[in-house]
Amino acid sequence: MDKVVTCVAPVNIATIKYWGKRDEHLILPLNDSVSLTLDCDQMHAKTSVIAGPFIDEDSVWLNGQIMSIETNERLKKCFHLIRNLIKIRKGENSQESKWNIRVCSENNFPTAAGLASSAAGYACLVYTLANAFGLVDEDLPSIARQGSGSACRSIYGGFVHWKAGIDDLGSDSTAIQIAADTHWPEMRIIILVVNDSQKKTSSTVGMKQAVETSELLKYRVQKCVPERTKGIIQAITDKNFEKFAEITMRDSNQFHAVCLDTYPPCVYLNQISHDIISFVHDYNKAVGKIKVSYTFDAGPNAFLFIQQNDLNLFMSELVNVFPSEQPNSSYLRGIVSTLPYEVKPFGFKPKDKDLLKYIMVTKLGSGPRCVNDHLLNDDGTLKSKQ
Repeated sequence: MDKVVTCVAPVNIATIKYWGKRDEHLILPLNDSVSLTLDCDQMHAKTSVIAGPFIDEDSVWLNGQIMSIETNERLKKCFHLIRNLIKIRKGENSQESKWNIRVCSENNFPTAAGLASSAAGYACLVYTLANAFGLVDEDLPSIARQGSGSACRSIYGGFVHWKAGIDDLGSDSTAIQIAADTHWPEMRIIILVVNDSQKKTSSTVGMKQAVETSELLKYRVQKCVPERTKGIIQAITDKNFEKFAEITMRDSNQFHAVCLDTYPPCVYLNQISHDIISFVHDYNKAVGKIKVSYTFDAGPNAFLFIQQNDLNLFMSELVNVFPSEQPNSSYLRGIVSTLPYEVKPFGFKPKDKDLLKYIMVTKLGSGPRCVNDHLLNDDGTLKSKQ
């Protein structure tokens, strides 16, 4: 490689949840999942890769901290799979397959806080390595999956379906795009950050315990997820928001019921999370139609889905019910409209101030992209551009 490459990759939010593996080593899921890819402008992982004979050893820096590749099996696996592809495509004895790689990655949002940081991070790592070594036409979702399961969904934009597959080696467990972000441009996502600190029980540990102990998980995998996956893909195709919203909320609720059915239970939601759930249902009842839906990953932060035409009215009630002492410029982030919002007398009672750290409004995104690349001299220094 004769250049340094920098790429960004997005967060994805699952509406049909992935929870539980049938193979821990290959990261093969028990069930299909469906997700929405968010716009990179508001939330993304950013990764730079440099490789060559001038690099002493493989190294990875994440948010300014060095990561041990030898003790991190998932990082090691991604490096190994990329090097194998280089050998297959460029020859067993190619120089590129022997070069060491230096990676620098950072997230512009909290890591390990239930905001899908690992999905964006591993998708970005794999996509950047693929760009650096000319492997962008390969099955990148299957490689990203082995870093973090849900990372395979961040390789594509818009609406994505990760098929669990049945092959023992995972040949049929990969992600496909249901529809591009341009299919449903009116869709908006509101992220309510309740707690951006690291969660107590990691997703990896929670899944393993659920597979071992939850009876509800077995019923969910066999009965509920196949029906919901079919239903939500149809709702996305038809742009049927009410159907999409109901399936999304039901699946989120059942996912967290599985977490409670795990022994000992994994508790990811807190009281503020439950307040958000109640508010969404109360709001939909007040307006007489499902206009907004929620989903929660393995953390207390809420992801709400709404269409652009309904955004201002809902936001007026949201900031009324969850007020903040912060200035609006800090509390409200992303693609928010100018306050004051339209106000309707629904009579919702405001809660205590600053229950939420901030609110971010974003939209669907188109997936990872390369943002910079520079040619290098033989010694690894940047070549001057002519």
